[in-house]
Amino acid sequence: MSRGTRDRPGRPRRSRPATARPATARPATARPATARPATAAALTAAAAAGTARAAYAALSRRPPGGATTWTRTNHRGDQLTLLEGPALAAGSVAVSVLGPGLPPQVRAALAVAGTGAAAFGGYDDLAGSGSRRGFRGHLGALARGEVTTGAVKLGGIGATGLASAALLGGGPFDVAINAGLVAGGANLLNLFDLRPGRALKVALAGGALLASRPAARPAVAAPLGAAIALLPEDLGERAMLGDAGANALGALLGTAAAASLSRPARLALLAMITGLTAASEVVSFTAVIERTPALRWLDMLGRRPVPAAPVPGRDDPPAEPREAGATAATAPS
Repeated sequence: MSRGTRDRPGRPRRSRPATARPATARPATARPATARPATAAALTAAAAAGTARAAYAALSRRPPGGATTWTRTNHRGDQLTLLEGPALAAGSVAVSVLGPGLPPQVRAALAVAGTGAAAFGGYDDLAGSGSRRGFRGHLGALARGEVTTGAVKLGGIGATGLASAALLGGGPFDVAINAGLVAGGANLLNLFDLRPGRALKVALAGGALLASRPAARPAVAAPLGAAIALLPEDLGERAMLGDAGANALGALLGTAAAASLSRPARLALLAMITGLTAASEVVSFTAVIERTPALRWLDMLGRRPVPAAPVPGRDDPPAEPREAGATAATAPS
């Protein structure tokens, strides 16, 4: 048959059946595929929230070493417990190890970061005197031959960050960046733990930014879920994170960033962490927040009102409120 005969007007041209066009016939199950990671992350966050609450309840019923071991005085002079920190770390790490959507090396890195930071932070919580503060205080004491609990914590968290970064893999430059993110994140979040809920709010804001990247959601879901679950205890001034909780939460978020961000983004984040940490040696974060209306409003959101007039001997905060009652000597007998 000639071309002219096949294309003759009035004669219909052959066409393929509709079923032969696979590009337009996607199965219905493929449509919600992009929602699966978000659903998995939500389930992971819910599991971490429940685990953290259960851990907090169990620790509160039977505090290791007795209740006075974990009791501290906050910025108001009220007595509250440090058990929030171990409960948050336990819930975050346990669910991160078991939750879906994470490669084995990321699970291992999260476990090492959260456990190591919580352990060294808890050591400083229970054994520290609070007589030295910040890098300058601890390193200055070390230069004079005095090994403070804070110096031990700094070295331990540094080693924890390096181990977590090594588990994530990459070349020496990437390992160095990632180690800085883990250790720097642990230290920086602890610097915000000066008022009820402040460190948790900073963590939730930073974690939400990370969670905007789908690749980061599986890693940040557990720590964010645990933080949300224990936020009412912190805001209600019934419990506080302490170094164990703040260091662990910061290290977990740093690990999530190290595992999911591009190298330029990780470098920028590390520069920001380094800059804020250096600024904390000369500037009071609390003073800056108090002078900035928007930051002060966010800081007070959900907190108990500040007393109109301070009670002499009770409401006068020390220079570093987080360290108030940092030793067992301040706990009620």
